[in-house]
Amino acid sequence: MNILLITSVLFLLVYTALIILYSIRWPKNCFIPRAGFTGSDKTNTHFSIIIAARNEEKHIGCLLQAIQNQTYASGNFEVIVVDDYSTDGTASIVQQFAFANLIKLKDIDGTQQLNSYKKKALETGIAQAKGEWIVCTDADCRVPPQWLETIAAFIEEKKPQMIVMPVAIQCSSRPIEIFQALDFMTLQGITATMLHHMCNGANLAYTKKAFDAVNGFDGIDEVASGDDMLLMYKIAKSFRGEIQYLKSTNVIVQTAPVKDVKEFFQQRIRWASKTGQYKEKGIWLSMLLVYLVNVLLLAFPVVALGTGNILYVKPWLALLVAKTGVEFVFLFPVAGFFNQKKLLWLFPLAQPFHIAYIVIAGWLGKFGSYNWKGRTVK
Repeated sequence: MNILLITSVLFLLVYTALIILYSIRWPKNCFIPRAGFTGSDKTNTHFSIIIAARNEEKHIGCLLQAIQNQTYASGNFEVIVVDDYSTDGTASIVQQFAFANLIKLKDIDGTQQLNSYKKKALETGIAQAKGEWIVCTDADCRVPPQWLETIAAFIEEKKPQMIVMPVAIQCSSRPIEIFQALDFMTLQGITATMLHHMCNGANLAYTKKAFDAVNGFDGIDEVASGDDMLLMYKIAKSFRGEIQYLKSTNVIVQTAPVKDVKEFFQQRIRWASKTGQYKEKGIWLSMLLVYLVNVLLLAFPVVALGTGNILYVKPWLALLVAKTGVEFVFLFPVAGFFNQKKLLWLFPLAQPFHIAYIVIAGWLGKFGSYNWKGRTVK
């Protein structure tokens, strides 16, 4: 037990230092557009909103309605929805919105088998895009009214090539949904503090110039996931210092939670599956540290159950409390930004499940397969 305890303490100390770094680097101030900026100015940036959709009849109408309600001038943006072989009424709902341009992937690729249909859908939409800026969101998301207007103001002031923006889980009172919101919020906090390491395709913008300059998804198109982070790494190499994070409540995109534990694991395994493509040592070491800390904390109850030795319980509880406390200090201001402090009551209670899911999803993401949108991916 001494070796396990000493190793766990050492790893937890390094992990604590990493979380403290995140806390220090969390942006304190939100972006505020300059006085006098208005989204009705016809000379502003032109956007192409690209939405890849597969069997999203329950959500796509609400998203398109939210886009229609933008404060940004309608002449300054277009909407392209690429239907990824939907078998429901997704396409017919899109056709009810006159401003939305519908492209059916099956009309272009027929029965061609792909490993990353989403990248193909986005690539197809971007090829048709007329805007100088590509803005991506998902079909099950909701965008706020000042979304595009705030992005345009940010572009005018900061002149970036890529913009990473916040995403939140829109949850009910169900514990599984609150857990997702907390877990996702933590990832979003890290996204803001470790730019170039993380981003989310539900709320991401980049210039068409940058996308073309790195040859789009070439070289990463065989990876089922990673239309966001793997593309970001390519752009970061060619446009150093030109990726920025836009912290503003005006651009927080709400996304739907998955329905149950099984679907949750499928999603997280998919996210973990792209880690083998990460090239930067910084993110590799950070992820390895997080994984090993959780493996060590899972080892205590496993060994205790296997040996019947309850002496493992007290040090495990002490380490668990320490980990929870450090993470809570980081998460508290992040929850304030997302207006989700009311969810924090579940955070300490969910720690054992969180530790187990990190270990299992991380392992299966590397060596297993998963189901995504009705397709089995290895």
